[in-house]
Amino acid sequence: MTEPLTLMRGRALKESYLEVMDYKPEPELLSESSERLFSFGVIADIQYADLEDGYNFQGNRRRYYRHSLLHLQGAIEHWNQERSPPRCVLQLGDIIDGYNAQYKASEKSLERVMNTFQMLRVPVHHTWGNHEFYNFSRDYLTNSKLNTKFLEDQIAHHPETVPSEDYYAYHFVPFPKFRFILLDAYDMSVLGVDQSSPKYQQCLKILREHNPNTELNSPQGLREPQFVQFNGGFSPEQLNWLNAVLTFSDRNQEKVVIVSHLPIYPEASDSVCLAWNYRDALAVIWSHKCVVCFFAGHTHDGGYSEDPYGVHHVNIEGVIETAPDSQAFGTVHVYPDKMMLEGRGRVPHRIMNYRKE
Repeated sequence: MTEPLTLMRGRALKESYLEVMDYKPEPELLSESSERLFSFGVIADIQYADLEDGYNFQGNRRRYYRHSLLHLQGAIEHWNQERSPPRCVLQLGDIIDGYNAQYKASEKSLERVMNTFQMLRVPVHHTWGNHEFYNFSRDYLTNSKLNTKFLEDQIAHHPETVPSEDYYAYHFVPFPKFRFILLDAYDMSVLGVDQSSPKYQQCLKILREHNPNTELNSPQGLREPQFVQFNGGFSPEQLNWLNAVLTFSDRNQEKVVIVSHLPIYPEASDSVCLAWNYRDALAVIWSHKCVVCFFAGHTHDGGYSEDPYGVHHVNIEGVIETAPDSQAFGTVHVYPDKMMLEGRGRVPHRIMNYRKE
């Protein structure tokens, strides 16, 4: 069950990494039509566990638990060797798999992945997904290395833009006039919360009102299939805070990138994978002009759509379901008029133009 990594076929791994390192982006994708401002990395759903390959809950998609760490190493090697290194990397959640809790290996596996991330020469911002909460309580995560809130930006004289300690969200500025906002998609959730707490009872009530199934992870027969236990939502308090930050960004003519484990736009995602109250989040975002991109993970399949307000919704393909001879990460190159996602392996290239005023 726990065959060590050293027994895996070294030559095949080396070849797969050489393939990634030697990859040349398509000329039309990265043509310098305007000055590149900066770049950032994206990676999602690593879900590492020291286990043999397995399958998803439906038994129809292979998961490469042990190899996911090697994919992460390959991504980090690539980012470290870029001529112009990314300003930061966005880790979109589900860093280790829920199976670790079953084998009492949560802390050991997290330490292994975090030690791998230490090789990265730029800051990494960690998002929390459902698998974080399968392994750890919210209190544990708050006091762990997965809490990267210390990297936040603080806007002087605007106390309304300071997030509450009740949810894990913050904003930062990787480059002048670009603000990134990291959201807590499990702010409203039955995962990682003390079952005797009022918040747990409130969230369980919301979930049961929308999902009458005995198995709360089952979307069978639901009119709103996103109301399952492995998803969550955004509290009114967090959405009010988001609104305040976006108001500031509108006034200061900033462009905003939003990051969340859960996607919020149905056209870019499997409906079962959406945040519970994705419509509320969209309503806030659509009431502002500054948001250009929304990055999420969770779906494993990836997805993309530009919404009617010009916001690009990008779901990054999951590392956990990526075969050893492929890859799953990307580098986003930011220009004055667009963003270009340079994908690796399963992650496709995308050009995302900003909407015209």
